[in-house]
This record gives sequence, C-alpha cells and structure tokens, in this order.
Amino acid sequence: MVGSSVPISGKKDGTSSILSQKKRKRSSKSSAAGRDDKRLSPALLDLNVLDCPICFEPFTIPIFQCENGHLACSSCCPKLNNKCPTCALPTGRIRCRAMEGVVESVSLPCPNAEYGCPENLSYGKLSTHEKEECEFSPCSCPEQDCDFTGPYKDLYRHYDSTETHNERFGWFICGEPFTAHMNVSDDKILIKRGCTFILLIAVQCFREPCGVYVTLSCFAPHSPKVREFSYDITYATEDGYSMIYKSPKVKRILEVCFETPQDNFMLIPHCLVRGDLLKLEICINELNQE
Repeated sequence: MVGSSVPISGKKDGTSSILSQKKRKRSSKSSAAGRDDKRLSPALLDLNVLDCPICFEPFTIPIFQCENGHLACSSCCPKLNNKCPTCALPTGRIRCRAMEGVVESVSLPCPNAEYGCPENLSYGKLSTHEKEECEFSPCSCPEQDCDFTGPYKDLYRHYDSTETHNERFGWFICGEPFTAHMNVSDDKILIKRGCTFILLIAVQCFREPCGVYVTLSCFAPHSPKVREFSYDITYATEDGYSMIYKSPKVKRILEVCFETPQDNFMLIPHCLVRGDLLKLEICINELNQE
C-alpha cells in the first residue's frame, strides 16, 4: 500500500507542476495582450461614447447614471433637476464607476501635439488642458493673405522673419509709453511687437453710432505658463480733452476678431473724435507672476 502510493503522489505533483507552468504562461500571455490592448484602445474605441450624451462634452469625474443605466455628466444633472431625460428616473446620486474607470484609462496625446505639446492625458482631462493649460495652442497670423498658424512664440518669430510683415509692425518696450496712430476709416488693426518679451499685440478700433471702440489684445493661449500683462490707453484732443482707460489684464486671443468688442475696451464718444485720425498713448506693463 505504501509502495502504491508513490506513483500516485508523483503523478499529482507532476500534474500540479504542469498546471502551474500553464497558468504562468497563460497569465504572461494575458498580461502582454492586456498591455497591447491598452496601447491600441484609443484607435479601436469610438471616443464619442466617452462624451456626455446630453451636452456632448467629454465625460469628467464624477459620472452619474439613473437606475436604468443612462449616463449624465455632473454638469448636466443639476440643469436637468436630477431627472433622467431618457426615462425620467432620478439621476445624480448613483456613480457609474465602470465608465469613470474607462475615461481615466484612455490616454491620448494633446491635440496640439503637432505644434510641440508633449503631454498625454486621460480623455476626461484633454479638453480642459487644451482650452486652459496648453501653451502650444495655435495662433493665426492676422495679416491678410497669410495662412500661417502656430504657437504664439512661432508667430512672434514669423513676424520678424517675414519681410512683408516686419515692414508694417512697430516695436515697444514694456513699462514705457508709446504712441499709436490709427485712421478710424482705414486702419482696423495695428500690430506691435515687444522688445523685452515674446509679446505680439493687436490694437483695433471700431466706429459705431455711439463712438469709437478701441481694444488691445495679445496673441497667446490661456495657459498659466504664459506671462500676463496690463495696459493703459490715453486719448487726448488738441483742444484739451482727454480720457484714460486702464485694463487690469491684456486679453489673450488665438486669432483676431473683427466684431465690436463686448468687454475690455475704451469707448471714445464721437464728440471727442477729431476727424479720422486717432492719436493714442499706450503703456503695457508686466503683471507680477506668483
């Protein structure tokens, strides 16, 4: 009996060893496949499923669902009074952890990767990064018949290297006032380039029934990595009237807009406009960076 137990015991050990080896091989294969799937998932996945079906914006954490599984983002729930628009059941209380995990696991390059951004982010953070954080957001050249588009630093250099552009723009030094002459009838935009900082500004004027709007913007993305500036505009007439506009921040733009501004502007009443020529004194100052 003792002797007969030996081969049985040996068979069990051998079988156990073989099964362990198979499990390890299977595990290593599944792990490798898992790594491959993760790398391929952005290409194989329809990214529209990661957008809120109500506002069509990318899902961000937290994500909610009703009892029937219909999804809604945290921004839409209060707007819908926490009522599912599909089935009318309550929503905004139950988290969809599975979708949250999917959103966090899908990693994509920044849309501005072609312009030099090295960031890879989860799908839910991609939109915020592009709109508020990325310093590589492309800016468009404001000159007519020029289709250059690139990061604000490249646009700055583009103006310097393009002969037809650099003949028209003037220089300024931050902290020192400079004079800008604009013809209200002809000159809709004036480009100035900073000497001490990578700063390209656009001064624009718009004649409207209530007066002449004057606004100043800089070509730059809304990134905390980009320096911020303030500006003052002084307008004075030859017969002694004057007005001053102080802006706490220079507005950042990616391309010029030729519509009358709704904010951040100086309004010169027609009674103070002497002909078509405006003589403006402008001073741009760097804001303290925390």
